[in-house]
Amino acid sequence: MSGTQVHVHLFYGADPRRYRKGENIGCLYGYHHAESAEFALNYAEDAREGTPVRFARRALKAALGFDLIHAWRNRRAILDADVIWTHTEQEHLAVAAVLLMHAKKGGARPLLLAQSVWLLDRWPGYGALRRAAYQRLLKRADLLTTLASENAALCGDFFGRDARHVLYGLNTQDFPLRPPSHWKPNTPVRIAGIGNDRDRDWTTLAAALGNDARYHVRIATRRRIPAEVRAPNVEVVRVSGLQQQHALYEWADIIVVPLRPNTHASGITVMLEAAALGKPMIVTKVGALEDYFDDKAAYYVEPFNTQQLRDAVNALVDDPARTLAQAREACEQLQTRDLTTENFARQHAQLTRDMLRERDPRVAPASRADGVSSAHAAGQMPRGM
Repeated sequence: MSGTQVHVHLFYGADPRRYRKGENIGCLYGYHHAESAEFALNYAEDAREGTPVRFARRALKAALGFDLIHAWRNRRAILDADVIWTHTEQEHLAVAAVLLMHAKKGGARPLLLAQSVWLLDRWPGYGALRRAAYQRLLKRADLLTTLASENAALCGDFFGRDARHVLYGLNTQDFPLRPPSHWKPNTPVRIAGIGNDRDRDWTTLAAALGNDARYHVRIATRRRIPAEVRAPNVEVVRVSGLQQQHALYEWADIIVVPLRPNTHASGITVMLEAAALGKPMIVTKVGALEDYFDDKAAYYVEPFNTQQLRDAVNALVDDPARTLAQAREACEQLQTRDLTTENFARQHAQLTRDMLRERDPRVAPASRADGVSSAHAAGQMPRGM
């Protein structure tokens, strides 16, 4: 194979050979868009496993905080790579452990791009032993990246290292851009809250809008809902698959992303999807989400402020023209800021060039300006996640 060999190490269950099998969507998160003559990509393979082995792997993952067994199974691809890309700390810590176990003196070693999501939020709560172990593994990473500027800054505070902020992106094949041409709310107003992240604040959403016949609230989550969230006008639903996701967005007048304070851009996937589908959104102002959309594109409210959240809903309902302008602006910013999986892959390609040139200044710049070919130009997988 020619070009730089890149191993994309994702969690067990994200193997492109099995994930959404038959849909031919490429790699989850869109890393496959970097496939070109310059970069040859391969992916972590999911080994078939029975129930006892699966239980043991997950138990060790829970104890360590990363999936060492999954990485160990893929050690040959890891060790043979020029560069390794990871999506969260659960992958890069495992890859670092494998690399350290196979460390050799002399010769080229794989470069590790270590992207963290929840690590910085959780760091203050870790004990001394876990911090020391993770610090050792982080030293093996050649470049730290995050999806939020707040997290990037915390890498300096916690680890004494710079980190690069990478903008996450939407799969526009699953969610084609549909700029809205009009907006008129239903009666009662239909409010949708979506997400499984641990920092969703369903309690504040229900306190603001529950037990009020003016609002019909649907919460789509797989997480356990506190008892205080239950109310006659609040439904908790399970949404599975793209068809059901689109149906929920279509049903909703307004998307609310209620959040507890965090630093990892919790809620950004829902914001991207809402923006693409032309849905106005109310979002808690935490997690550096303004890295992606400014206050012209989203109605930001303070955390835990039920009155402000309710007032925001009423303000959108009372001024349909303003609400339509906000939804259109969000769709426009998604487009102009290129918040897509293609650009997500493009950023990784450029970071990889930077890493290679830092290791060896003699490495020539790529012949293509962006180094990321389209699916048609590269003859590789079609656009997808």
